[in-house]
Amino acid sequence: MSDNKTAADAQASINALGFASVAKEMQENFKQVEEIMSGFNKSNEHMNLDPFNLKTAYSDWMEAVVKNPEKVIETNLAFWQKSMELTQLAMQSFMSGQPSEKLVEPAKSDRRFSHADWNDKPAFDVIKQSYLLVSDWTRKLVASAEGLDERTAERVKFFTERGLDAMSPTNFALTNPAVLEKIRETKGANLVHGLKNMLEDLEAGKGQLRIRMTDTNAFKLGENVAATPGKVLFQNNMFQLIQYTPSTEKVLKRPLLIVPPWINKFYILDLQPKNSMLKWLVDQGHTVNVISWVNPDETYADTGFDDYLHAVIKAMDVVEYETGEAEMNLIGYCIGGTLLSSTLAYLKAKGDQRVKSATFFTTMLDFAEPGELGLFIDEAQISALETQMNAQGYLDGSTMSGAFNLLRANDLIWSFYVNNYLLGNDPRPFDLLYWNSDSTRMPAKMHSWYLRNLYKDNKLCQPKALSVDGVELDLGTIDVPACFISTIEDHIAPWKSTYSGARLFGGDVRFILGGSGHIAGIINPPAANKYNYRISNELPENPDAWLANTQATSGSWWPEWDSWVRALANNEQVDARHPGAGKLAAIENAPGTYVKSRLGESTPVLETTVLPEAAPEVAAPETLAPAIVVEATPEATPVITEATPDATPLVMEAEATPVAATPKAKKAPAKKPTKPKKV
Repeated sequence: MSDNKTAADAQASINALGFASVAKEMQENFKQVEEIMSGFNKSNEHMNLDPFNLKTAYSDWMEAVVKNPEKVIETNLAFWQKSMELTQLAMQSFMSGQPSEKLVEPAKSDRRFSHADWNDKPAFDVIKQSYLLVSDWTRKLVASAEGLDERTAERVKFFTERGLDAMSPTNFALTNPAVLEKIRETKGANLVHGLKNMLEDLEAGKGQLRIRMTDTNAFKLGENVAATPGKVLFQNNMFQLIQYTPSTEKVLKRPLLIVPPWINKFYILDLQPKNSMLKWLVDQGHTVNVISWVNPDETYADTGFDDYLHAVIKAMDVVEYETGEAEMNLIGYCIGGTLLSSTLAYLKAKGDQRVKSATFFTTMLDFAEPGELGLFIDEAQISALETQMNAQGYLDGSTMSGAFNLLRANDLIWSFYVNNYLLGNDPRPFDLLYWNSDSTRMPAKMHSWYLRNLYKDNKLCQPKALSVDGVELDLGTIDVPACFISTIEDHIAPWKSTYSGARLFGGDVRFILGGSGHIAGIINPPAANKYNYRISNELPENPDAWLANTQATSGSWWPEWDSWVRALANNEQVDARHPGAGKLAAIENAPGTYVKSRLGESTPVLETTVLPEAAPEVAAPETLAPAIVVEATPEATPVITEATPDATPLVMEAEATPVAATPKAKKAPAKKPTKPKKV
């Protein structure tokens, strides 16, 4: 009886601690993991396990190493000596129970080892130093190869670093003191919850592990992000045009048109009021118009770069029609700036002089030195991407996001892996990471053209090497006053490369170099008083000479840019322009329909706005697209077709009732996708 009572008491104690329920839950979850992984293996039997063609790179590296064994021996000998020193220090530390002298220390910027136990507990201190020592030895071993071509050497170096990132002791539960501490506190429940998080990410990624960086349920477009008031005034199969509601009685006479990248959604410029560049521009008295690109599906497979170029010109036509102003300022962000430069060269050849200033945020025009992104672009990798894109008609934006995340793997991959899966924490709300996870798709034809002609062959910076509609593009002919803004820590568009592109223009060019990186250096509101910037209108050939001869000014560059663009038009102002109260009726509130289309969803089919009046005389007739209407049949997906004499185009006038977006009809699976027409 007493034995039974003792056993019952023991079981009750175990139940009180939660071990039984935890064990049962873990068993159920591991069964689910087994089922998911089994399905994953079956559906990916023929997947490419070497998408970056690393086998060839490391084979070449090994051949080079074998030819110079002296370097290897020297590197190994130095590593052995350091290892012996670390062993002696470890023994002293274990005997005394106190941390010993540090043989190797992490970089100050390395946040992985911030937990106190990495320094205070001898065991963790030895684990940390051992990892850092092996990492240092591996880097030196990689660098010991001589005779490798520069590209192969850089690829081996980059992917070796990514391997070292993955093998960090912080990424394993039993060697991470923070994780062990959490296991003790939660009695292992953190591992159960972390496993659930991993399963959810696997299911959301359809077998691919897509780690959530933020709580996506914490944000809603138009409410707590992308919430600056405005109206959609125009839409077609390529974009919606948003004009924002003024907050001042007077606005600059010249309207502002922003061309964002199509690889990301425009609301990086409009996260929350405190860091919204769009709101700040509106508050300074600009009439702000923004292109919101369509998130293309397989029906856009044959949409090309020229279609995007003509879309920018169409947006200019809309801005001119609505405001009555033939002179305007344009901004392009990242590859939106690359598109803008191509558009300017095209307009110059056509004699179109409507653009009076052009601003480029982190924009590359000369791709000779694209930074680490260039490691992902060669014939083999482009061909593999083209095979993938041709099969589905587009490139899923998550593929590009994965490449970008690899550039900063510790910050953008492993920190979330540890937080979500090992510590068992739910992702925290963060507006920037919400935007970062809201990827778009890219049409197969356009993306292939972009990778081959710009990144691979670097043709844009070569006069007349590229053409659109038979019009040869020459950046040297662009004489519009231009301002390039880059950031010193940019790993996507390295500032020295953007500087080289800025020198290609034929007119006056100002170059501003801000602090931080590709996003934070641009989205840097004055109220935050962060970072600094350098500015000069003189652009010597050597960017290092430019840097040495410019003085750093603290704070945001935004007011500096605003003063520059105002001075170009003598700060001429007019009464504020309210969207929907002019020639074009408001279709819907900002941020519109296209921006809400997420990965996995079909592209919405919207009724197309037709400008009711003829094009302004200053615009070349070739740039104006034919009228477009939307037709829908009961059997098929609505398709966008050119207007015929029998078709009545949709005309949205100020007096007309605003036309809402049409609900998307269900697609007929047997219907072949229809190619979108040029706009």
